Amino acid sequence: MTPKIQSVRGMNDILPDEAEFWDLFEETIRSWLKSYGYRPIRLPIVEPTPLFKRAIGEVTDIVEKEMYSFVDALNGEALTLRPEGTAGCVRAAIQHNLVAQQPQRLYYMGQMFRHERPQKGRYRQFHQVGVEALGFSGPDIDAEQILMGARLWGDLGLDGVALQINTLGQAAERTRHRAELISYFEQHGELLDEDARRRLHSNPLRILDSKNPALQEIIRGAPRLIDHLGAESMAHFESVQQVLRDAGQPFEINPRLVRGLDYYNLTVFEWVTDRLGAQGTVCAGGRYDGLVQQLGGKSVPACGFAMGVERLLTLLREAGGETTAAAVDVYLVHQGSAASRLAVRVAEGLRDQGIDVLFHCGGGGFKAQMKKADASGANFAVIIGDDEAEAGEVTLKALRANGEQPNEQKRVSVDGLADAIMGSILDWEES
Repeated sequence: MTPKIQSVRGMNDILPDEAEFWDLFEETIRSWLKSYGYRPIRLPIVEPTPLFKRAIGEVTDIVEKEMYSFVDALNGEALTLRPEGTAGCVRAAIQHNLVAQQPQRLYYMGQMFRHERPQKGRYRQFHQVGVEALGFSGPDIDAEQILMGARLWGDLGLDGVALQINTLGQAAERTRHRAELISYFEQHGELLDEDARRRLHSNPLRILDSKNPALQEIIRGAPRLIDHLGAESMAHFESVQQVLRDAGQPFEINPRLVRGLDYYNLTVFEWVTDRLGAQGTVCAGGRYDGLVQQLGGKSVPACGFAMGVERLLTLLREAGGETTAAAVDVYLVHQGSAASRLAVRVAEGLRDQGIDVLFHCGGGGFKAQMKKADASGANFAVIIGDDEAEAGEVTLKALRANGEQPNEQKRVSVDGLADAIMGSILDWEES
């Protein structure tokens, strides 16, 4: 036998029943984002490798260990499957001069790729919804994006998702804090793990984000960035908090919240849950005012966040969220030469009227076709035999007890079929 080819580990197929659940989720997402004035942007999955090295930072787990990078054999260009979406969105805004026209509220949905050990909530191909606001300088956009998350959890019927916030201040403030961090961790050098020692002089702030239990006591005693912030940074952070208090949104200030990407400044936030084990962050983001200039554009303030789709759908499932298979309105049963020719015209005519039709293919007798009609979940079977075709009629049979008795059937003219179906559907909706 020819050996089967399996999907790449950590890159999963999404089969029809699950894909329909995704569709419902994405419809909710689009409606929610539209209500805040965000517009869609569609971005390439493959970007130049230097984009991510410059944006994310060379001394990060993503760039050092997790990117799927390769050299294009045609032209020698270094390319990477996108590991996150913000860098590509900012690149597109610069390339197409979007922010010069007016401030932009943008969103995107799609696959991201990181070479990690697959586990629940963490896959090599995963999906994110990304939200980016470019050209807004005040703390009001930070707070709005946080409150957007709170509204989404309500729209999805999710509870138990808690908000953590922090501020990373500005670059000069982080530089002073960095020097103190290095000095502090050097005093505990014998207790640091390999990752922490590697980051000590290149990116010591990332040590604060370590999940190693053996480091937590040392991390708790480390100098806090918030203690190094000037009046302007603190005023920005206080303004964000005030908006959240006015909105009645609970939050926790987590001084160890630093995020894993180098481009953040000022406000950072995470929505977390204890229902997903170690992968408890379902939405995270913050302000990144320097990134546009860092990638070659003019200085533009910016703020954004991303949500892990797989993690959110897992929460929805655990909260009892379900979806039923999408059912068509009509299953069209036909047998006989004249009947089959008429059936094609009937099916297309019903679709012209906005009625969904599943046309039986593959032959078989009426009994076998009716079994498939019932299994399809359709509300009606439209049955055409040669005698119906000769009379210019069809048999309309109710398959579901939505206001009519199941198995009730009647002959109707081809011209009156759509009205008969729509009339029955309206009667069901009103009953």
